[in-house]
Amino acid sequence: MELSNLRPKEGSKQSNNFRRGRGHGSGNGKTAGYGHKGQKARSGRPRIGFEGGQMPLYRRLPKRGFKNYNHKEIAVINLDRLEKFEDGQVVDIQALLDAGIIKEVCDGVKVLGNGELTKKLTVKANAFSAAAKEKIEALGGTVEVIE
Repeated sequence: MELSNLRPKEGSKQSNNFRRGRGHGSGNGKTAGYGHKGQKARSGRPRIGFEGGQMPLYRRLPKRGFKNYNHKEIAVINLDRLEKFEDGQVVDIQALLDAGIIKEVCDGVKVLGNGELTKKLTVKANAFSAAAKEKIEALGGTVEVIE
């Protein structure tokens, strides 16, 4: 292999800015890919989505729903899921991921008070329900709210 033989990988280089209107030999001469006459051959052609004055599709369809861009994806776990851990262990988000209790990293973890807990744990999460906090502390464990 020599420098003179190097070529970009097939399909890696793409360009849509080829030179239009540079003569018949270029393959894009004369009408430059716009065909003969008509509205779409002229300058000032209609914008994308224009349907000749008919109500365009994007305006005919109803507006549905609302997408909150500030929405946070919170993983919710119940106390009975924490029975997997050993007595006295520190339970944080990484420990929950390793144990398979939560599937992927999200914006936060909230612990709810459903189920029973029999072990003294130090639980670190973004939020706790009042019942969960009460049950963990009743067993001598500690609750730490992380940001």
